[in-house]
Amino acid sequence: MRFKPAVALLALTVFATGAQATDLSFTGNFNHDNDVQAFTFTVSSTSSVTLRSWSYAGGVNANGDTIARGGFDPILGLFDSTGNKLYEQDDAGCGVVAGDAVTGRCFDVKYTTDLAAGTYTVTVQQYDNFAAGAHLSDGFDRDGVAYQNFRNGFVDVAGDKRDAHWAFDILNVDSAVVVPPADVPEPASLALLGIGALGLLRRKRA
Repeated sequence: MRFKPAVALLALTVFATGAQATDLSFTGNFNHDNDVQAFTFTVSSTSSVTLRSWSYAGGVNANGDTIARGGFDPILGLFDSTGNKLYEQDDAGCGVVAGDAVTGRCFDVKYTTDLAAGTYTVTVQQYDNFAAGAHLSDGFDRDGVAYQNFRNGFVDVAGDKRDAHWAFDILNVDSAVVVPPADVPEPASLALLGIGALGLLRRKRA
């Protein structure tokens, strides 16, 4: 599995002191259909954290920047500091996120949850590249060179052509950093780094 670096950081990586929380915005582009973008973030005390994509329908992110519509249909994953999957989300649903102005579909992701103090990992990937198991080290369903073009480009479930850009907010955390491209660390390495993995809740599509 390859993790992709962020091409641009709309908010600089922040290492806050004490319990000061901050909102961070990131943007970038994929090179292949099966790329995975990962971030680690920390909270110093129990916090209500929101994880939110903007690039499918577009909008104004937490940094106040306008994000263009047209990005791929994202999946969100959350993992704890040992790499155990906590949550997996396909779509947030209309009423939670806005619909795309062209397709009318609400395929951005948004997840808010209370997290205990610690370090976590969140991943963003294209539908339907779900987490392959219950642990980050299990990888993703579309890992490998054979799946680099598994959707024949960036195409949503209805067949609408999209592009490779993504935009993602991590809200109310102490710090967040982009995970550089690398193979998935072994569980022992994750524990040493304090990296958590974002588990995903799959939504059935009509």
